[in-house]
Amino acid sequence: MRRSVLGTALGTACVTVLALGLNTAHATAAPPAGATAQGSGWEPAPSAPWDVPAGERCAFPVHGEPIVDEVVSRELPSPAEGVTRTAYKGDLVIRVTNKETGAHYDANVSGTALVDVHASGAQFWRVLGPVLLGVGDGNLARGLYVVDGAYTLDISPTGAKTVAGPAVRTDSICARIA
Repeated sequence: MRRSVLGTALGTACVTVLALGLNTAHATAAPPAGATAQGSGWEPAPSAPWDVPAGERCAFPVHGEPIVDEVVSRELPSPAEGVTRTAYKGDLVIRVTNKETGAHYDANVSGTALVDVHASGAQFWRVLGPVLLGVGDGNLARGLYVVDGAYTLDISPTGAKTVAGPAVRTDSICARIA
């Protein structure tokens, strides 16, 4: 999920969130005070700044940059052959900026996620809390969203995203910074 942040590699496990580039999102949640304990198996999973051209997510070019990034990840036992499973948690705030006007929004996307990445490139996320999600194809309109609640995110090998769950809220970041 966070191997590469919201940039071009979001098709690879951001985020992602975020991210989420914005083909995958990042998910995180607050770690205990004092961060990660030695030998705990949790490793830093920092996000990189990213840019998205006009029309790909929003009608205008967008820049994203972490202003708080305490995300950690932990590899878990594989549930099946050809599947890697990773847990993500930690504080993450991404400043998303409209590159034409300078308007920005600080998106708190400090959710937690359990992410399965399949050899085909497909991903299946189980999420609690907010993540930043860039959508090109899927069951949400093209855009950039903070998705919050208890939900799943299914990402096809082609990058189409399907968000489902009993408690899902979306907040359009494109609308916030238009």
